[in-house]
Amino acid sequence: MRNSLRLLLCLFLFASFQLNAQIPKPSDTFGFEVGADYKLADYDQMLAYYEKLAASTDRVQMIDIGKSVMGRPMKLVFISSKKNMKSLDKWREISEKLSRARISPQEARKLADEGKAIVWFDGGMHATERAHAQMTSELMWRIASEESKEMKKIRDNVITLVVPVINPDGVDIVVDWYKKNLGSPYETTNPPILYQKYVGHDNNRDWFMNNMPETRAVTNILYNEWYPQIVHNHHQTSPAWARIFLPPFRSPVNPNIHPGVTTGVNLVGTAMANRFAMKKMPGVISGTAFSMFWNGGMRTTPYYHNQIGILTEVAHATPTPRYYDPKRKPKNVGGKPSNGTEIFYPYPWEGGESHFRDAVDYMLEASMGVLDLAADKKDEFLYNIYDMGKDAINSEEGAFAYVIPTEQWNPSEAMNLTNILMQGGVEAHRALSDFTAGGKSYKAGSIIFMGRQAYRPYLTDLMEKQDYPDQFLYPGGPPQPPYDLAGWTLPMQMGVTVDRIDTEFRNPGERITEKLKPTAGNVSGNADGDFVFSNKDNLSALVVNRLQMQDHTVSQLLADHDGHAAGSFIVEAREGLKSELEEMSNELGIDFSELKTYSEEKSRQLKPIKVGLYKSWQANMDEGWTRWVLEQFEFDLDTLHNIDIREGDLSQYSAIIFPSQRPNGIIHGHRENSMPEKFTGGIGLAGVSAIENYAQNGGTLIFFDAASDMAIEQFGLPVRNVISNLSSSQFFIPGSLIRMNVDTDNRLALGMEGEVAASFNRSRAFQKITQRKSGEGGAEKIADAPEAEAIEVTSYASKDLLMSGWAMGENRYLKNRSAMMHLPYVDGNIVLFGFRPQFRGQPRGTYKLIFNAIYMGAESQ
Repeated sequence: MRNSLRLLLCLFLFASFQLNAQIPKPSDTFGFEVGADYKLADYDQMLAYYEKLAASTDRVQMIDIGKSVMGRPMKLVFISSKKNMKSLDKWREISEKLSRARISPQEARKLADEGKAIVWFDGGMHATERAHAQMTSELMWRIASEESKEMKKIRDNVITLVVPVINPDGVDIVVDWYKKNLGSPYETTNPPILYQKYVGHDNNRDWFMNNMPETRAVTNILYNEWYPQIVHNHHQTSPAWARIFLPPFRSPVNPNIHPGVTTGVNLVGTAMANRFAMKKMPGVISGTAFSMFWNGGMRTTPYYHNQIGILTEVAHATPTPRYYDPKRKPKNVGGKPSNGTEIFYPYPWEGGESHFRDAVDYMLEASMGVLDLAADKKDEFLYNIYDMGKDAINSEEGAFAYVIPTEQWNPSEAMNLTNILMQGGVEAHRALSDFTAGGKSYKAGSIIFMGRQAYRPYLTDLMEKQDYPDQFLYPGGPPQPPYDLAGWTLPMQMGVTVDRIDTEFRNPGERITEKLKPTAGNVSGNADGDFVFSNKDNLSALVVNRLQMQDHTVSQLLADHDGHAAGSFIVEAREGLKSELEEMSNELGIDFSELKTYSEEKSRQLKPIKVGLYKSWQANMDEGWTRWVLEQFEFDLDTLHNIDIREGDLSQYSAIIFPSQRPNGIIHGHRENSMPEKFTGGIGLAGVSAIENYAQNGGTLIFFDAASDMAIEQFGLPVRNVISNLSSSQFFIPGSLIRMNVDTDNRLALGMEGEVAASFNRSRAFQKITQRKSGEGGAEKIADAPEAEAIEVTSYASKDLLMSGWAMGENRYLKNRSAMMHLPYVDGNIVLFGFRPQFRGQPRGTYKLIFNAIYMGAESQ
């Protein structure tokens, strides 16, 4: 008998050894160990490994979930026991039922007992944080192959979902840059371009708008398919001298988040910290920098879906080793004492050698801490997500419903708002008949979002204003900046009318199950005549660009005419025009009507529109977002680098846009010897002179936010930024929505509503001043500039300035100040935006201000 047991044990160990031998390690494909000094695998190597891993064992399955913005495949890997993997659909369905919380508590208890915890990991989002994209291959291998008691428990109780690289394009950009510069003085520098084609670091700021294909692909899995209870988002920007940041986070917490989420985050973070302590891995810090108020990040948006979002930030983001001299250890790390007396930094790191593998090890151990806890408490995590969803459904607080009426100033953005919310898992209905709610009548086709749904926190947070609490670094001191934004209310930003209904009514709608498309418009009138269409809808810009690409002649009304509002576009008659307009109308929902009479005095023909967009070698997210917005509306667009500004033919452009960037970055760029020579320097004074000549000779220059400082300084404009020298204790608006009045008679504001929200991110406010000579207020200037008249286009409101977020000193320093100004400049124009009208692709209500500035540059003189 004893010999038989020994034989069985030997057979079991042999079988385990054989299984491990069959499952390939990442190093078998990469040719080096994950985390090796000076080594990085590129995405092709990673894909090859994922395929080998999935093919080697029935504990792993892999699917495509989408493509990156540059067309690279995005992979989702499932890992669990062989038995669990045979029933993935069952575990997904249980997770959905519990998350949606439309079942009884008794059924929920049964499903929580029966189901498996769903835990999500991702890597590679911020590509210059190089370790996590490398680490995920080893994490998947360990979960699939390791035969420890702990790992068997994890495989039995957890379905692990891994998107090993969430930003494939960025991985290749950064890996290629590192390899090319290995052994040079630029080895540890970052690429001079965005590591995501349009948004770079802001790929972790896109999680409720879902503008990028990568975020859309992941969002669909998180909130419409798999509904994980825990989401672990790996990053690599720990405070200096710490080895890893992990929860608990610092205050404040958003009141829309269920307290079960907040305490769940603390529970997971504490378990991770304890694991590090017992593994003798020092340098774990919590309670600093990152908070739980902002919505829109990969780990924050889950909070509003009753999911536990975990952020870890690990040290050492480069394969190049570094030595930290223990004698130079700071007294404070991340604002915490580093002597072991701080409760959120109890085990300080003392310094010494730091290697890329250290980062990998900390990430792996953090992930194991999450998985171990999830396996031990899988019933609890499964039932809790149900319980929190049920609380949202049963809550008597908040709106009974939100209604988006059919009558909208900008109909396509109302449609977009609906799609954005549905993309995030919110349930929406479309009214099948006219109805009354809250004492107001609504037409059939109105969109209804009922408050009583599991994702009420998400719906509420995006529909309602944010009220960020006052927080200061110390009593009587300056404000403590929020983590990212303080206000982001979508109806305000997008210019969409949404009615909050607090009283009950019968929902006359049917559930919307597919993404909304524009309702076909109308084309009325004689096929042989000119046609006219309104510019109120943002999609009118897309129509203009498509018409011009088809060589149609397009003009714009600058004054009301024949029942058509100023800003409307006229399309000159041509054979076949009506049928072309009908096709556009069906696709985009734009109405066209015959123009009875034409007035040359009230209209201006638009020359073929072509836009130049300045792109610094200092990778600039605002440039990327601007490029993305313009491409969505199919503007003919050229990227202008420093040499193009200095030496190119600028006269071909209707307008040249300078995205928000500090003047020093535009003019001087990277300093000499800080980057390879090709990428140093800026436009220089020669470039400043070139764009001034462009404007004087009829061109239109458009400056967003920080870039306006350069125009004011270099051209000696009769404008000053009135808040430029104020301390944060005097004036502070960190990422909020500010009420802005619009001069709708101004040529640059045609088609705008009279009041809109400006996205104010420590932005600017202008005041006219007496003309000054260039050279005043700065060291380097071009020659004396011509006189320029400053015309106000928009201004910050006189009262109730704060619409959503946090503001200090706004009534004293901001009210009635100019937010956007137009300065005719000899034969051309300069347009200054004190804010960012396209910020992260969110403030759709101010897009037309950009479009109108471009149209002004395209006017035939």
